[in-house]
Amino acid sequence: MSTTFVIETADAGAGIVIRERSGFRFFAAVRQFAELDGQVFKTVRAAERAAQSLAASAAPTQHI
Repeated sequence: MSTTFVIETADAGAGIVIRERSGFRFFAAVRQFAELDGQVFKTVRAAERAAQSLAASAAPTQHI
């Protein structure tokens, strides 16, 4: 039986993770998260943090 979770950031759906014996494997939904595609995370939360971090690093900075 597989367990699947959707991983989202504030701006987009990043992908899904599917539970495996070794953890949760990430499958990217969009190119922005391709760097995470295939990686195995210990927890769903760890995958979510990685996606959020990647999204934040790709976000344009605003200058006031």
